[in-house]
Amino acid sequence: MRTTRYGEFVEVRVDEATHVAELVLDRPKAMNAVSTGMARSVAEACEAVAGDAGARVVVLTSTHERAFCVGADLKERNSFTDAELGRQRPHARAAYTGVLELPQPTVAAVHGYALGGGFELALSCDVIVADTTAVVGLPEVSVGVIPGGGGTQLLPRRVGAARAAELIFTARRVEAAEARELGLVDLLAAEGADRQEALELAGRMAGNSPVGLRAAKRALRTGWGMDLRAGLEVEDAAWRTVAFSGDRAEGVAAFNEKRSPEWPGE
Repeated sequence: MRTTRYGEFVEVRVDEATHVAELVLDRPKAMNAVSTGMARSVAEACEAVAGDAGARVVVLTSTHERAFCVGADLKERNSFTDAELGRQRPHARAAYTGVLELPQPTVAAVHGYALGGGFELALSCDVIVADTTAVVGLPEVSVGVIPGGGGTQLLPRRVGAARAAELIFTARRVEAAEARELGLVDLLAAEGADRQEALELAGRMAGNSPVGLRAAKRALRTGWGMDLRAGLEVEDAAWRTVAFSGDRAEGVAAFNEKRSPEWPGE
């Protein structure tokens, strides 16, 4: 296990046996509220993980027992002048964009509160695993702002425009069972089991070709919102990046030889 600390509040653990990286939000005294310092650390950690060949899949987790992340640090925000808030904005955006643009498949492990920017971090992942204690929502309009970490764009892609509008405009919080029913989360785990289930899911993903995983994610993400013909061109371009790769050659050989593949990752 390789462990690297990014600032005071973010840790990355890479399991070299499973090739799963765990990006850990670790600001328990503030329920992982995203301060400027924490935002910088998330962005820095994402940049490092993106270039880590040993990390095939990334799991976003929390050390706090009752919260995944409660969103922006409003105590810090309350101390800002308008000019300071403007200067802080690029750091906040870099954190959310860092998670969203990770080239590896990403899984969020959510328990307790995942609100505002906290839920946006989860929405930036490809799959969300939540336990039965999870409470999610985008309540920003209740404090005079709007979701600014991707929520207005990511939520309708999950649940449709009308449902996203209802959730954002009412600022309501949604508990785990309803969140699963509405598609706000993808898999529902028993209380306290979200991290373990997310890591197990990531491990199953990471057993596959790292070249294939990244190309499939690129095709999925780039094709969002395109018409079918354009989307198929995106898929074809991604296919070409894997069709002549070492992973493709190894995968076909392993299948024919009835053995587990040893992916070269190129």
